[in-house]
Amino acid sequence: MKHYNIAIDGPAGAGKSSLAKALAAQLGAMYVDTGAIYRTVGLYVARQGGDCGKREDVLSKLPDIHITLDHGPDGLQRMYLNGEDVTQAIRENAVSRYASQVSAIPEVRAFLLDIQRGLAAEHNVVMDGRDIGTVVLPEAEVKVFLTASVEQRALRRWKELSAKGESPDLATIQAEITQRDYDDSHRAAAPLRQAQDAVLLDTSALNVEESLAALQAIVKERIGR
Repeated sequence: MKHYNIAIDGPAGAGKSSLAKALAAQLGAMYVDTGAIYRTVGLYVARQGGDCGKREDVLSKLPDIHITLDHGPDGLQRMYLNGEDVTQAIRENAVSRYASQVSAIPEVRAFLLDIQRGLAAEHNVVMDGRDIGTVVLPEAEVKVFLTASVEQRALRRWKELSAKGESPDLATIQAEITQRDYDDSHRAAAPLRQAQDAVLLDTSALNVEESLAALQAIVKERIGR
């Protein structure tokens, strides 16, 4: 069987993780959520009282960070920080901001690059993030830039948090997503952008099933799977 890698990039809240995970399950490939790796770094720095927006604070703590990934029978990527399962902890809303801040630091990106490329070399992977097709896996057989309007992404996040029993404010969520879009696309290190050979998939008007079908069609066209 021919080895392949699928890179899915896009802004926060576009549905990359859920769609990439579903696609990987259908293909029998490994799902790699790179955002979770950056979230883990941000969580550690914040827990140690560091400022994720200050390069010196973050770099001083990198040597103490050991990150491992595992996948359960359900296909869920579990994140371990110095031996602790932080899969749930990194999904707290504040950690999204930490991830965006630490990911803007070139040394952090270099620190994590070997982990990501190592997984792609050993397995058929569906990997999602911000710079997979442009930096991490520029030779990926399939590249997709997955996006949706800010309004739709904010609404989806609002529904997700509400379903967990939280009382989120839609306007606040939309403002946070807008700010993160700006931060991710304007950072000096590997800014968020669509790779020249990536297929654009806008899911603003699509539900989950329709989005997955569209993604599957792109993959089938590119690698026949």
